[in-house]
Amino acid sequence: MEASEESRVIFQNLSPLDHRYSISEAPLYRALVPWLSEEAAVTACVKAETALVLAHLKMRGTLRPGLRETLERIGGELRPAEIYAEEEKTRHNIRALVNVLKRRFPPEFSALVHLGATSADILDTGLSWRVRGAVREVLLPQLRRLETLLCNFAEAEAETPQVGRTHGQHAVPITLGFAMAEYVSRLGKSVLEIERRAAQLKGKLAGAVGAYNAAAMIVKDPEELERLYLAELDLEPSEHSTQLVEPEYLLRLLLEINTAFGIIANLADDLRNLQRSEIGELREGFSADQVGSSTMPQKRNPWNSEHVKSLWKTFMPRTVTFFMDQISEHQRDLSNSASQRFVADYITGFCLAVSRMSGVIEGLGADRERLMINLRGTAGQGIPGGILAEPAYILLAESGLSDAHEIIRRITITAEQEHLSFAAALEREGEILSRIGERMTDLGLIPEPAAALGWFEKPEQYRGLSAKKAVELAQKYRNLMEPIPKLG
Repeated sequence: MEASEESRVIFQNLSPLDHRYSISEAPLYRALVPWLSEEAAVTACVKAETALVLAHLKMRGTLRPGLRETLERIGGELRPAEIYAEEEKTRHNIRALVNVLKRRFPPEFSALVHLGATSADILDTGLSWRVRGAVREVLLPQLRRLETLLCNFAEAEAETPQVGRTHGQHAVPITLGFAMAEYVSRLGKSVLEIERRAAQLKGKLAGAVGAYNAAAMIVKDPEELERLYLAELDLEPSEHSTQLVEPEYLLRLLLEINTAFGIIANLADDLRNLQRSEIGELREGFSADQVGSSTMPQKRNPWNSEHVKSLWKTFMPRTVTFFMDQISEHQRDLSNSASQRFVADYITGFCLAVSRMSGVIEGLGADRERLMINLRGTAGQGIPGGILAEPAYILLAESGLSDAHEIIRRITITAEQEHLSFAAALEREGEILSRIGERMTDLGLIPEPAAALGWFEKPEQYRGLSAKKAVELAQKYRNLMEPIPKLG
């Protein structure tokens, strides 16, 4: 550590990202450091300045073998503390970086450092390079892993009966795999869109107002110099620049990340609710030494799902700032200089949520007995078997009765008032049950009309395309996620 660097105990850091989460999510934190830390921000600007020197040398035809490696090695030796110390004198971060680089680079190349550039040519380009790297190397691998885990769960539970719910009430039967396939589909599309948006991030070398004024004094083709500069960082030029890269490239990426964040938070809510004592269909993994409550030894809280929701609550509101950073007066103001620095925090927070949710899905267990109890209905959960009122109404209407809905509605009221199962209430209506049975026989649902009553006692048979859709979507998005890159 250099003398000008401050040594700090990790627990003296102010942000939870840099103490609590850097410990609990150490591998993820380490993978993000090369892209989102302050050291990474400085490194990106050094890479950009080095790329500009190389672009000038290419334009002049004087880039000799081995020079690239030399300049990159020199740039790689710079430390943030040295540049921060220089900034104490210049009161300007990029000018401080330029001064340090000029002292470090061989004299014959030092004049090319920052030549024709303005600060944003370096900062905006460096930010695009860093964010794209963090998304490609860390965020997307995390997302692809989570999506694959969801696919696996959806397919494994494709046939597991579950009651569907709307408005918090029992609706009609589905399968557990189908319920998870919702998130397979929603998140899968978002993963692909994040990948596309990250590839569209741009850089610039268009000068103080974006019109290439300075570069036009140096080379005959300023746009070619810009292309060469950005090619060193595998980026393309913004179609139109002021002093800034058009903000919508980054904004659209961040908004799609926020879309994925919302999907994961929605999943966390569903998983947490399905773990309620009175529902009990799912259970997060719980280690032998884990404690659920400081005073209630029996507690096994769904705290990981709640933690994901809490991270979303923390970071989702920051999208307001992303929209505010879209606006800059005329060719530039500095109103985004502080707020844009927190993009790194936002991406880190999202990665933490993805990692935590992956752990939840990996250890998620289904209580099939409880799933069946809830599906078939019990005395405190409405009319047992009442979720089959829909097929009864549909079959009765198909038999030719125009007021079928009202007839079945009255039967459900009778069942509720007399504490009967729906099947038992339906059995009382011999003519109605007979018409339904005949229609079911015609459709091949049962071998003979007399078997209708038994069918209505087993609601798990009425599940539509739940299992089929679960398998199809799981297989589709698993294939789209392959191969899964490794973290770090």
